[in-house]
Formats: sequence, C-alpha cells, structure tokens
Amino acid sequence: MTPETVITIGQQAVEMTLMISAPLLLSALVIGLVVSIFQAATQINEMTLSFIPKLLGIFVMLILTGPWMVNTMVDYIRRLFGNIPWMIG
Repeated sequence: MTPETVITIGQQAVEMTLMISAPLLLSALVIGLVVSIFQAATQINEMTLSFIPKLLGIFVMLILTGPWMVNTMVDYIRRLFGNIPWMIG
C-alpha cells in the first residue's frame, strides 16, 4: 500500500464524515440561531432553553436524512472493502 493510497483513503473518510454530519450540524446551527435571536428579543437568558429545540430538530433531521446517511455509508464501505485486494497487491 502506497502512501498516496493511505492519504486518499483518509481524505475520502473525512469527506464522508463531513457530508454525513452536515445536515444534523446545520439544523442545530439554524435552530440555535433562531433561539438566540428569540432570547435576545425577549431578554430571556436561560441556557437550557435552546437544548430541547435543538434536540428535536436533530431528531427530525435524523428521521428525514437517516436513510440517505445509511445508504451513503454502506456504499462507501462496500467500495472500501471491494478495493482491499487492489490496495494490498
């Protein structure tokens, strides 16, 4: 296995991680921003107020994008395992 192959596999793993985690992280970011604007407008400074909406938003996004995430991960793992003979040789 060449160093270029190892770097390529690592790069693909990082790209896959970012692509799969992006919907959940972006939903938490948007919900946190909305809750922060609401807190600033009403001057309610309760830190736990943003936790439940973020949790619910991430749960909804997980339900909506879960099948896509699983299919993407399974495709990546199949490609990775399928290329093992060529990586070793």
